[in-house]
Amino acid sequence: MAIDLNLVGQKLPPTTFEYDERDVMLYALGIGAGADELQYVYEPGLKVIPTFGVVPAFPALAGLVSVGKLNPVMLLHGEQRLEVKKPFPRKAKVITVGTVRAIYDKGRGALVVTDAETKDEAGEVLCINTFGAFIRGEGGFGGDRGPSGPRNVPPERAPDEMVEMKTLPQQAAIYRLSGDRNPLHIDPNFAKMAGFDKPILHGLCTFGHVGRAVIQKYCGGDPDRLKGLDVRFSGVVFPGETIITEMWKDSGTQIIVQAKTKERGEVVLGSAVATISA
Repeated sequence: MAIDLNLVGQKLPPTTFEYDERDVMLYALGIGAGADELQYVYEPGLKVIPTFGVVPAFPALAGLVSVGKLNPVMLLHGEQRLEVKKPFPRKAKVITVGTVRAIYDKGRGALVVTDAETKDEAGEVLCINTFGAFIRGEGGFGGDRGPSGPRNVPPERAPDEMVEMKTLPQQAAIYRLSGDRNPLHIDPNFAKMAGFDKPILHGLCTFGHVGRAVIQKYCGGDPDRLKGLDVRFSGVVFPGETIITEMWKDSGTQIIVQAKTKERGEVVLGSAVATISA
């Protein structure tokens, strides 16, 4: 069934997400933080990693699958942009409203771009997420191909900073407890149906690892200084592999980012830029 182009401009059902310190710490463990980053996993001085903002917004992507009657087996998370407006509190009740911004014809599939705005109970915007969902087999309808070409290309020099983070064999099993229960990331049979030899790590888990790397090297360990992260998922990480995040200082507030696997040398996250406060 062809994708419904009338989805463009449609608001998705609002979702409410209530979380507490346990959820904040579980998310941090899911993206690889541990005893060497106590501010993310221990109540005294607990801080929320900004990439946690993808968690309350993720149901908007699930809502897209439901409203658009899309086959989740054919969906790949292609792009992700997070803009942080204010730090997330340690516990809160937040509301997210998603809007389908565009559907692009990429030939072999369709790229569905959805914006999701998350607000606290006072109505203040905490963050804005933009999901780019690539739906395999839904392209070829003659639509606009959308933006193309290289972006946020790393300079032709060695990285200014680099961080290696080893993932756990059970990393995806931990991360999924923060809300993304897609069996692609834990069920070998489902992974084979989707064309993978074994379950893959969530793209947003890699996203969180990269966020931690930027905070370590360019924010002096202060998570509140990370204001945005805009990436394209170009490959997959298998749980247990090592994520190498390479970073180049582009300006006072912009960091060009690329992530690859140490074991296979595959670029898994590119066309990426992190924004930090000066």
